[in-house]
Amino acid sequence: MPDAQIALGLAALGRPAYINLGHDEDVADSNVERMERMAHAVLDAAYEGGVRWLDAARSYGRAEAFLASWLARRGLQPGDVTVSSKWGYRYTAGWRVDVPEHEVKDLSVEHFRTQWRETRELLGDHVGVYQIHSATLDSGVLDDPAVRQELDALRARGIRVGLTVTGPEQAATIERALATGGFDAVQATWNLYERSAEVSLARAHEAGLRVLVKEALANGRLAARGADQTLAATARERGASEDAVALGAALARPWADVVLSGAATVAQLESNLAALDLAWDDKLEQRLAGLVEEPAAYWAARAELPWT
Repeated sequence: MPDAQIALGLAALGRPAYINLGHDEDVADSNVERMERMAHAVLDAAYEGGVRWLDAARSYGRAEAFLASWLARRGLQPGDVTVSSKWGYRYTAGWRVDVPEHEVKDLSVEHFRTQWRETRELLGDHVGVYQIHSATLDSGVLDDPAVRQELDALRARGIRVGLTVTGPEQAATIERALATGGFDAVQATWNLYERSAEVSLARAHEAGLRVLVKEALANGRLAARGADQTLAATARERGASEDAVALGAALARPWADVVLSGAATVAQLESNLAALDLAWDDKLEQRLAGLVEEPAAYWAARAELPWT
């Protein structure tokens, strides 16, 4: 088994719309109570499958609330699982799919204070890691003294502080975070299409930060629905699913500590967990090396994915 662990990200479980390919097929009924039951079913399958890291965010609709009710139902105590969440985006879709804007970014210290209070009200002492959501160099959040003071206060209370990064300048943002210090974890996009941050992620790992990989399936482009022919053929040869191979690639990175599954159904979660049994080797590495895209092209394609 790889050294890295699989975690469950709740981006696709806490709201009726997301940018994963075919998400509308996974959420046929967006009734809140039904979606909470579905989220609980996936969380149950994850826990029973050995997953012990759960990742949410304030902008994931009701994800934190669904996670809180699941933790209570299971009778889990703080520390039984690692719970990470994020601040910086506000969910604005109002539980609808057909809206022009689903979330609004605000990395001000006032928004931090509001969202941290909301997270604590829902998850209490379960929160072990709190992250800046999609930090970028141009946002200025890494150099905002008021924000950094608040984050330092969290660390002083024993809560680990992290950041997530996004876009073609992920590597530069990670390097800036390493230079400023004060972070315990970094979460970045890495997948068979987008590898541009891996040198900086390796540096973060060497510096002692926990490295979390998000979007290892490229929002569904590296799952069966994405229909990548090279990946599909390789998966067939190994007797595995496309998603298991793609997640296996992320798990095989020596700097990766945690790889997020974005499963929206129990079947998807179980398929994702099969990546833990995949034996990664040089032949797989060479076979799939040609899938890499230029970062600008990858992120442009991601920006065009519809919310469904």
